[in-house]
Amino acid sequence: MAAGAGGIAVGVHTTQFEIREPRHGLYEPVLALASETVRSARVGIDTPFALVAGVIGNTGQAAHEAVIAARLGYHIALLGLGALRDASEDALIAHCREVGEIIPLFGFYLQPAVGGRRLSYGFWRRFAEIASVQAIKIAPFDRYETLSVVRAVADSGRTDIALYTGNDDNIIPDLVTRYPVTDANPPRTIRVVGGLLGHWAIWTPGAVDYHRQALRTDASPDAVSALLALGQLVTEMNAAVFDPANGFRGCISGINEVLSRQGLMEGPWCLDPAHTLSPGQREEISRVITRYAVLTDDSFIAEHRDEWLR
Repeated sequence: MAAGAGGIAVGVHTTQFEIREPRHGLYEPVLALASETVRSARVGIDTPFALVAGVIGNTGQAAHEAVIAARLGYHIALLGLGALRDASEDALIAHCREVGEIIPLFGFYLQPAVGGRRLSYGFWRRFAEIASVQAIKIAPFDRYETLSVVRAVADSGRTDIALYTGNDDNIIPDLVTRYPVTDANPPRTIRVVGGLLGHWAIWTPGAVDYHRQALRTDASPDAVSALLALGQLVTEMNAAVFDPANGFRGCISGINEVLSRQGLMEGPWCLDPAHTLSPGQREEISRVITRYAVLTDDSFIAEHRDEWLR
């Protein structure tokens, strides 16, 4: 919030899916703590701030989590479909409709490499027809699949669904791209309006800055070119943290490693002890932090850390 972010997602991948396991029992306590913290920090502030709750599992579990999120004041559910890997498209849509009767929906196209499943154009076209859908996070790490989601929303005729990038390997290009809808009357364009990414869980002030630059409607060609060049550096930093070289095995511990270096966590550990930094990942993180120090936020964190942790 201090960095200028427009919202926060809780109970998602970076929060660790294991918080739901009975031996931890942390799903509701974590969501409650985040909601309470947001409310107390925003007393007297009128600008909108989105509270997004991660909701996963079969329909029974997802509905239960949606009820908890709605009760705790969350505005929308980021709905993961990985647990329904073998379900038919009809079953997926029925699942989404049921959860959407409890809380507004934030669709989620998660890449298969970290637990998602392939979701067709046909699915997204039908998903866009659900009245409670307000946004979609596009994170297949695949340009073809990204375009299929955009095309589905365009073909639905809906202009009130906000598209977010979750493609950590293509953040800035996603933000600056305008997708033409040539068969609309009148013709229009669709844009990705924001990002909901693990990469933005760290170094957030820089993300807020280039997000604002990317969405400027009066940006010159030179400004766009400079942003696209910056995007390559952002992707290189993300590669060190998210660990694609090892199938994203160290993606959560990589984020925790950065936060622990800044004094916001005691270490990079995860609830699942098997989730650790990959060999050489700590050194890669050190390399990009040194090489692209301007994109980090150590001084910003140090300025506020004692206030946040007391």
